[in-house]
Amino acid sequence: MPSKTDSTAKNTAAFALQAAISFGASLFAMLVAIYFMQADPWIKGFLALGTLYLTTSAFTLAKVIRDQQEDARVFHRIDQARVDKLLAEHDPFKSVS
Repeated sequence: MPSKTDSTAKNTAAFALQAAISFGASLFAMLVAIYFMQADPWIKGFLALGTLYLTTSAFTLAKVIRDQQEDARVFHRIDQARVDKLLAEHDPFKSVS
């Protein structure tokens, strides 16, 4: 029995490039703003550290969400394969013994 194609939407290369450029520009702008801010060095350091922590935690959150979606997709495919196998083996004209 031929398998069905994956109907999930895929991102284009242009969208991935736009997201990467947007991320780089926002991180650069934030770090430049902290650098030129009129404040004590320890305040600038605290804000820079907070910015970097927020950035790494955003990457981690995105990875966790992606992994959960991939896990759900694998379980769905396994369940679908089981149902397909049961339907292929089922003979409606077979007498019940």
